[in-house]
Amino acid sequence: MSRIETADVVVIGAGIIGAASAEALSAAGMRVLVVDRGAPAGGTTAGGEGNVLLSDKAPGPELDLAVASRRLWPELIESLRAELGDEVARVEWEPKGGLVVATDEDAVGPLSILAEAQREVGVEAVDLSRDEARAMEPHLTDEVAGAVHYPGDAQLQPVLAATAMLTAVRARGGEVRGWTEAHGLVFDDAGKVAGVRLGDETIACGAVVNACGPWAGHFSVAAGAPIEVLPRRGMVLVTAPLPHVVGRKVYAADYVAAVASSDVDLQVSAVVESTATGTVLIGSSRQRVGFDEALQVEVLRRLARSAVKLFPVLAGVPVMRTYGGFRPYTPDHLPVIGADPRFAGLWHASGHEGAGIGLAPATGRLLADLMCGREPEVDPARFRVDRPAVIAEVRT
Repeated sequence: MSRIETADVVVIGAGIIGAASAEALSAAGMRVLVVDRGAPAGGTTAGGEGNVLLSDKAPGPELDLAVASRRLWPELIESLRAELGDEVARVEWEPKGGLVVATDEDAVGPLSILAEAQREVGVEAVDLSRDEARAMEPHLTDEVAGAVHYPGDAQLQPVLAATAMLTAVRARGGEVRGWTEAHGLVFDDAGKVAGVRLGDETIACGAVVNACGPWAGHFSVAAGAPIEVLPRRGMVLVTAPLPHVVGRKVYAADYVAAVASSDVDLQVSAVVESTATGTVLIGSSRQRVGFDEALQVEVLRRLARSAVKLFPVLAGVPVMRTYGGFRPYTPDHLPVIGADPRFAGLWHASGHEGAGIGLAPATGRLLADLMCGREPEVDPARFRVDRPAVIAEVRT
């Protein structure tokens, strides 16, 4: 395929959000070029656990987006399978449900209040006793004080999912370029976006989407329209393959508070789940350290201890490897999705922090709806670019 010199839309960033945005825009008939400073699906997406969660979100705009995405994921996978074939669209989709566990009485009340609020907006959340929780997950600690089962939680393999969507973009006449950095925008005499600079090359286009994940703040500065998206680091432990130990995504009740925290200091909360290959993924940590990639052994120790507290059977299990990545964090913990009011033709889709996998298809659909002038399913108001928490001087 020849290289694109002119596109309807250039999407900057080939992670799960950029891929979903490009897929939705190409499905709407647009010719899309996707570029990434590294390997496609190789940044934050490659470090993700593949969570598609309803359980960790309180009623509000993010849960609305998550509910829409949870409905869209199976539909999108089936559509990609029909278009590309079973092998290309194999994304290891597992609608296995989630279990949130309180290991002390003080955590039971807040967990029950959250579950009741979620039920009021249509999320299936089933309160469980200690015995019911342990019947569902036999290897769970016997110190369970209470639990909630979320049948709607799911998991997929994020690199496979992003790759399938990017393959669809190519099949529809678009292009995906890795190892290609965008350095800034080109404007016409009216101040509208007319192109994007890629090294010595300029691609003419009618719109640019900033889907750079944790680097979205940096690109926004280069584009002349800064938004407040910052990196928040996380680490994951991967055990050696095991016999069946964990059937669902299981996490401690304090995980929700860690997700919502704006604290710069390290936040650790137990998140444990098995993969299709038998390995067990252990998270979750959150830490604002800029783009510092230095391995911190204490973070790994705290992750391991928190996992053993939930599943004592994991004590002594070999850790095969560890990996980390940077989540795109916004100060108000909401994604940035929509048009930038400062420059016509500049759009943003970023700031999903650790929820990007789960929120991807609804984000892409919302962006395409707004760009095409269609009535969106999800109210875009709370995700707008011009809210005070987002339009601000980017901190360094």
